[in-house]
Amino acid sequence: MLIEQFITSFIATAAFGIIFSAPAKTLLKCGFVGMIGWMIYLILYQYKMDSVLATLFASFIIAVISHFFAKKYKTPVIIFNVSGIIPLVPGGLAYDAMRQVVENDFNAAIPLAAKAFMISGAIAIGLVLSEVMNQIIRKASLRKI
Repeated sequence: MLIEQFITSFIATAAFGIIFSAPAKTLLKCGFVGMIGWMIYLILYQYKMDSVLATLFASFIIAVISHFFAKKYKTPVIIFNVSGIIPLVPGGLAYDAMRQVVENDFNAAIPLAAKAFMISGAIAIGLVLSEVMNQIIRKASLRKI
């Protein structure tokens, strides 16, 4: 089951890279970034970590790997970030929340919407936290020179 999850996340991420018009030479790397992020999320979630916290860690690692690839392959970091976070986006949860709203079941919709909002925020915080740490490391290394 885990292997299927990893392969599927790789394909989905690489396919989104195609939709996002990522350069062809980066598609395998985009797929790898998304697969690693999904692996981290899935492993943490299976070890009983809350999905919001697992998403935060996974998005942070996605951003770290994206920065590494961007520097190594001289490509904008956003190509890897945007493709890499696709497996983590809570689209199904947001859909379920909106479906409950349409069915006038607001008591069921509110927790679903709140969870989708928290997961989305965790993705954003993970990406920003990685960027901040990257800037701190870069400035510290410039001071040593």
